[in-house]
Amino acid sequence: MDITTGKYWEDRYHSGSDGWDIGTISAPIKAYVDQLDDKDRKILIPGAGNGHEAEYLFRNGFKNVHVLDFALPPLLRFKERVPDFPETQLIHRDFFDLDMSFDLILEQTFFCAIPPQARREYARKMYQLLHPEGKLAGLLFDFPLTGEGPPFGGDKQEYYDCFSPYFNIVVMEHCYNSIKPREGRELFFILRPKKHKNSPEDQKSFSA
Repeated sequence: MDITTGKYWEDRYHSGSDGWDIGTISAPIKAYVDQLDDKDRKILIPGAGNGHEAEYLFRNGFKNVHVLDFALPPLLRFKERVPDFPETQLIHRDFFDLDMSFDLILEQTFFCAIPPQARREYARKMYQLLHPEGKLAGLLFDFPLTGEGPPFGGDKQEYYDCFSPYFNIVVMEHCYNSIKPREGRELFFILRPKKHKNSPEDQKSFSA
């Protein structure tokens, strides 16, 4: 089945084959958002699945969080779990059709789920969605890229090649706090659109 369709992902949710879901916010992303002080920033979590990162942010005072997925079941589950989350910030749409702008976009198991040949398009779309002073941050898998997936792997050099036409790479390092099954196989990264300076906040956002 075509992995670029909503039906593919909806079938995986219905069958319970969503092994990427760890049931809570991932530790590296929690460590990152815990040091963010501007709770008014407009945040997007694309391919959010069950939205544990969005729930954590929302319950900790970030009210301008937007959750996007083109599979409907996880959005419905999220709404049941977080009933006071604004429905207008739950977006059932293809990421590549989104036309909005954000201060921060958080990546968590979305990049690895799209076909590898679409990665440059992903980078370009992220650049379009971010405000000039915005940031793209989150996690990327670090294991050999093969034709098998999702999840599809990759390595630091491939990611540099993919993102560098559009972004300055502020951080891209192995995580020190991954869950056991992902130890040594996750990279934490922060990217800023090109032509914009890094901020002091970037310097304190990764300590490993």
